[in-house]
Formats: sequence, C-alpha cells, structure tokens
Amino acid sequence: MQRLLDRVSQTPRLWNALRWLAEAGFHGEHRVIAHELQPWRDTQRRFLDWGCGTGQFAADFPAERYVGIDLTRPYVRYAAQARPGQFSVMDGSCLGLADASFDAALVLGVLHHLPDAVVRAGIAELHRVLRPAGTVLVIEDVPPPTLWNLPGHLMHWLDRGEHIRADADYRALFAPYFGVRRAYHMRSGICDYGVYVLERQALDGSA
Repeated sequence: MQRLLDRVSQTPRLWNALRWLAEAGFHGEHRVIAHELQPWRDTQRRFLDWGCGTGQFAADFPAERYVGIDLTRPYVRYAAQARPGQFSVMDGSCLGLADASFDAALVLGVLHHLPDAVVRAGIAELHRVLRPAGTVLVIEDVPPPTLWNLPGHLMHWLDRGEHIRADADYRALFAPYFGVRRAYHMRSGICDYGVYVLERQALDGSA
C-alpha cells in the first residue's frame, strides 16, 4: 500500500484527481482564497504560493503577479506546463526571493507535512519576503472534529501528513512573526481544515 501511495503522490495527474474527488472540486478553498485575499482587487499586489504542489490554485491569482514554489520537482514541472504563473523549485525554509517582495502568501495543506523546526524556519522566511502589513492565508489540515467522519480520517492517512496539529499548536508556530487576525473551521468535501488569516508583525520596532 505504501508503494502504491508513493506512486500516486509522484504522479501529478493521479494525485490531482484523487484530491479533486475527496475535496468536492476544491470549491471551499477557492471561496476562501477569493474572500480573504481578494487577488483581483487591484493591479499591484504580488502573491506567493508557498508549497504550491501541482499549482492547483494558481488560477485563483493574476498570472503576472503569482509565484509558486515547492520542493517537489515533478510537481513544479507539471505546474509550469499546466498552470498560469511563475513556478520554481525552492526550499520554503530558505527562499531565494528578495526581502519585502510580496504582499500576500498562500500556505495550503503544507504545514501538516513538516516538523515544527521546519515550519518555524518557513514562517520566518515568509515574514522576510512579505511587505509590512502583509497577509498570509493558511488553510491547514486539522483533526476531524467528529469520529464519524471516517472518510476524512482515511484521507488524512492517505495524505500521510504526520504533523496534523491542534489549533493552539498552529498558533504557537505563527508567533512572533504573525498575529492571527481571524480563524475558523472549514469542511472541503471530506477534509477538515483550519483557516488562519495572519497579519505580518513588526519585530523589535523594525519593519
């Protein structure tokens, strides 16, 4: 089974199809992105998709102002061929991007794959590349609030995220770089997510 899951996860088209079915066409994620980040509000803001995977949500943003980064080369190759925007293979904890070069970032379904130390390094990098008062939208796997959501529990197992955290644990990882402006629960198909709208904080009086 583990070998089969590895093969599926490394085949972008198969992995996209599985996720699309499990998450009811990603309608929940698209709605939250549009509401919280308002990507089409103006013609100036630049957006970073931190851990973009196959670029599933690239079309939610203006192509000329969207950059997706991910460490998985087959995913980035697929995204660059199939999605609008700019994509790069990059370590999220050591971004090859200029300081204060983005206005907002999306982190969707990434953190539950990463240990605390890597998440903290990534959060610090997001703080560095965002402009003052920049926004990060985190949509992250949380434990299903009911034991009866058996498909949701199964999807978490298939997804192999080993670091699905409780609300307090996610909040602790965001500090001190970002404050939580608002947070709420979202169900996308069979998957349960915590939604966090984060605001960049100034550190020690600096920008």
